[in-house]
Amino acid sequence: MATGGSEAEGALLLPEHEVGDPAGAAPGNASVLGAVFNVSTSVVGAGIMSIPAAMRVLGVAPALALIVGVALLANVAVDFMLRYTRGTPSYAALMGGSFGRAGAKLLNVFIAFNCVGTLTVYLIIIGDVMSGPVGSGEAHAGVLPEWFGPHWWTGRDAVLVAAAVILLPLVLQKHVDSLRYTSAVSILLAAVFMLITMGIAVYTVFTGTAKMPRMLPDFSTLASPFELFTAVPVIVVAFTFHFNVHPIRAELSKTSDMKSAVRISLVLCAAIYAAVGFFGFLLFGDATMPDVLANFDRSSGSGVPQALNDAARLSYALHLVLVFPLLHYSLRVNVDELLFPGRRPLATDTRRFVALTAVLMAVLYVLAIAIPSIWTVFRYSGSTFAVCISLIFPGAIVLRDVHGIAKRKDKALAAMMITLAVITSSIAIASNVMSSIKGEVKGQPRREVWRGRRGDPEPVSMEDDIPLSQHVCRGDAELIGMEDGIPLSRRVHRGYPELIGMEDAIPPLSLSHDIFVAPTPLS
Repeated sequence: MATGGSEAEGALLLPEHEVGDPAGAAPGNASVLGAVFNVSTSVVGAGIMSIPAAMRVLGVAPALALIVGVALLANVAVDFMLRYTRGTPSYAALMGGSFGRAGAKLLNVFIAFNCVGTLTVYLIIIGDVMSGPVGSGEAHAGVLPEWFGPHWWTGRDAVLVAAAVILLPLVLQKHVDSLRYTSAVSILLAAVFMLITMGIAVYTVFTGTAKMPRMLPDFSTLASPFELFTAVPVIVVAFTFHFNVHPIRAELSKTSDMKSAVRISLVLCAAIYAAVGFFGFLLFGDATMPDVLANFDRSSGSGVPQALNDAARLSYALHLVLVFPLLHYSLRVNVDELLFPGRRPLATDTRRFVALTAVLMAVLYVLAIAIPSIWTVFRYSGSTFAVCISLIFPGAIVLRDVHGIAKRKDKALAAMMITLAVITSSIAIASNVMSSIKGEVKGQPRREVWRGRRGDPEPVSMEDDIPLSQHVCRGDAELIGMEDGIPLSRRVHRGYPELIGMEDAIPPLSLSHDIFVAPTPLS
């Protein structure tokens, strides 16, 4: 049976040392407001960027219901964790108390992988914002190429190297308490992003350019109804913060205030998610990308000054820069415990601290380069690691009930949480795998596109493996090139130098592989 001071911490515990923050954070003197900021910072991360895309898949009403439902389940899970916290300083020590050292180690591994996935998403989004997304098949430029044009230093690789260098002073902080001010600023920036998005959406409503959001899912765009379940992990990831509950609780002057801090934070974060999801979907409709920040470029079509679009993108990119070190702190201590169990606290060993930080940053950089889309990370990480951390493990602690304090309704609720988590995650994983297999084997030829001539929406068949730079025009079969910076509505037909318009209603999934039928130029 594990004890509080001997097991691995989900976020901050180190083995065989006195109970408390192993990295040397200040003892309990924090206020409820400070705890709200820290919990909210742990919650509102990169997940918010995929909420509009999840709303595109589910429709507005189911997505809002899912946000509320997952927030309620997160509150129940944290309540279970706090009730079973009797002298244990960490989530992993809690697991160790119920399932022994193997349970604590398993949680450490899951949290490490979850943190790696989330931090990789942070870097991907920063790359999307500054240099533009890759692998989406759509021509969305980043801030730097829009401002300065294409150069080697505006490319994704260079931008991510610069981001890693800028992040180093923050990730090298040895005490989590040192990040309290950046946490407050990060929440402010998230609110700024939300307000800018709302403002732009309201403007488009009055100018008539808003995309009317669907209240229910559009099954005609889905290969299978089970694809709806792929949006569930995205919301689960957005509410996964459980590994930071105990460290934040330990810094409170009254640990009993943690429940109130968590509830306030969940209400605040659910409101932010709902607002960003709805107004983002209202802005971009079915063209909403997995990383909605990529939609805020010169081709957004919102009609507002580009400076406002850039402000929306940059505010949230800076928010992620400030949130990054808090999550990296948890990752570093987890990995240190897994690789160097029984060693002295990481904060007291500068060489080990710096070496581990450098290696982790290098790994995250490589993953951010190799994985182009945040949806890829969310749909797999959310349906495995995140769902176990946030729902399955807290429920298992209650069912194990080593202290004999669980009531019948507690065990029933815990069993329901685990059942829902297992069913939805299994369906989501199966749907993701099948979608990937079909995409690779069949080339996804089921997409349709419309004629390039405005006012003629007749669909034509096409193959899905035509590269973006090689679009075939019927009537002039030779391949035509294009500049990467030309918006999708401004393709130039060889032999007809006039700009060819196209319908705005083209489904986003087909935009990367269009066959144009436009033998006659627009007058």
